[in-house]
Amino acid sequence: MQRGAIIIDKKDNVATALRRIEKGEFIRIEIEDGASEVTLSQAIPSGHKFALKDIRTGEPVIKYGEIIGLAARKIMKGEHAHVHNIEGQKGRGDKA
Repeated sequence: MQRGAIIIDKKDNVATALRRIEKGEFIRIEIEDGASEVTLSQAIPSGHKFALKDIRTGEPVIKYGEIIGLAARKIMKGEHAHVHNIEGQKGRGDKA
């Protein structure tokens, strides 16, 4: 069975798809001394991220154990996490 996704650090709240994952597919991802389990609410393209837990608006999105951005809106567990719902921490220039 091909692994579906990877988590690099136990602090991560998103995982990266290693292949296309279909909507409704159940994924179990092993990390260190535990595992995360999630059923995808959307199809996830290979190389894209999905939420391992609900991430509140403004909450850090963590990948590789590092903050990669902030949730622009609530991201539900199993939902695609990408540029449409994650914003950079540095200002875009159009926000005060």
